[in-house]
Amino acid sequence: MASDEQPGGETNARREFLLTALGAAATAAIATAAPGAPSPGVTSGRDELDRLDALALGEQVRRGALSARTLLERAIRRIEERNGAINAIAERCFELAEAQVDAGVDRHAPFAGVPFLLKDLWCDLPGTISTQGSRFWRDYRPGTESEIVRRFRRAGLVIVGRSATPELGLSPTTETLLRGATRNPWNHSRSCGGSSGGAAAAVAAGLVPVAHATDGGGSIRIPASCCGLFGLKPTRARTPAGPQRTEGWSGLSCGHAVTRSVRDSAALLDAISGAEPGDAYAAPAHGSFLAATRRTPPRLRIALMRTPLAGTPVDPACLAAADAAAKLLTGLGHQVEEARPPLDSGALARAFGAIVAVEVREALEDRAAALGRPWGADDVEPVTAALAAWGAKVDGVAHARARVDCGHAGRLMAGFMADWDVILSPTLARPPAPLGELAQSNPDFEAWGRSAATYSPFTSVANMTGQPAMSLPLHVADGLPIGVQCIGRFGEEELLYSLAAQVESAAPWAHRLPVD
Repeated sequence: MASDEQPGGETNARREFLLTALGAAATAAIATAAPGAPSPGVTSGRDELDRLDALALGEQVRRGALSARTLLERAIRRIEERNGAINAIAERCFELAEAQVDAGVDRHAPFAGVPFLLKDLWCDLPGTISTQGSRFWRDYRPGTESEIVRRFRRAGLVIVGRSATPELGLSPTTETLLRGATRNPWNHSRSCGGSSGGAAAAVAAGLVPVAHATDGGGSIRIPASCCGLFGLKPTRARTPAGPQRTEGWSGLSCGHAVTRSVRDSAALLDAISGAEPGDAYAAPAHGSFLAATRRTPPRLRIALMRTPLAGTPVDPACLAAADAAAKLLTGLGHQVEEARPPLDSGALARAFGAIVAVEVREALEDRAAALGRPWGADDVEPVTAALAAWGAKVDGVAHARARVDCGHAGRLMAGFMADWDVILSPTLARPPAPLGELAQSNPDFEAWGRSAATYSPFTSVANMTGQPAMSLPLHVADGLPIGVQCIGRFGEEELLYSLAAQVESAAPWAHRLPVD
């Protein structure tokens, strides 16, 4: 395929003119959609292309108004200039990105030429190092390409690097002994969330407009909430996990992205969804997620869950965010009443812990076999080692029982949602945590577990039941973003996207950015 560069190359003057003109148009559109003074969080350090989402950037490349080379050079410059403050990038893949652009991007693709980050976790791309956030994988070089990576590239995305993640994706913060802490662009003393924390920090800071993320217990929604982004966890098996793996965390985890706009998320899920050969099961059939963002949802019955299943206390700011969202949704014509699904929080916690512990043990044993030596305390962080020790004690019957308990929870949730279309709650029980509080370097595993469970008590239930769930960036308190979660019925991402687009139109967040 021919290169997407303009004949003879673009002059600097022409580039500057295009950036200014496109940005002015985007700014005018946002001002029309959201009149009034911008949020106090609006930064003055952005250029005009920050006003365009990934689909809009891809459209400009398709029309020839911008080139993929221009976008790549801008992303590289942003990473070099801004990453030092937040530590969001695990690996730079600039040469691979340049080769991809030189080979020519598909101008018919929805995200033609748009810079993109892969999460540094169970996502293989030859020519890169994938550490899983761990010293034990510090030299791991994938030899094959994950199916989801192929689909990202077919969608036109240009992979410029990998984003930071906690070790094996186990923590609701992104802090590792391998690379240090990834900082929240809104407040550098706070966590950006986890496990897709590097992805969310990079998008919030404007390094790239969209980034790959995965979610096994809230790992898309938690960092989306912490960094003021939109993040949707798809239905179980909606996106591919292979060919290296058959499923993530026995079906708890799936891959997608964090974005600024709802339509970017929907269009990307259109591009990457669907089973791959050999999958044991697949998510229900669906229509176009992007088309769903253009439809007004019907009047929905929404259950407001203000209290987590375990009764964990919730910070007033997080409750205020959920209550404000309930008021907004009521004003949009939906029926909102307080209700909570009848699930056993203790059984769910035991099942979740057993499954994750076994998965951690298996991962370490597989890596040890590949290296030809056993793993030790110097290879992994204390929380990871404690989980692996737990996993060694979970026998086959206990693991099978944990999976049965997840299935039972899914049936109970389906019964509950016969009466409700959506469950609304805070995404987190507290605003973004101070750095250090949730790090896996904590030698007290029980204390770490309590802190993690009380920080994010609303998210993991959707992983266990397999339902789609999203975090909406509707609230800011004391200069920190606070997300609101919506859980939909199994297989019904279209309804969530329709609702999200309606909310985004009624209460826009595109203008709300962290201060540089």
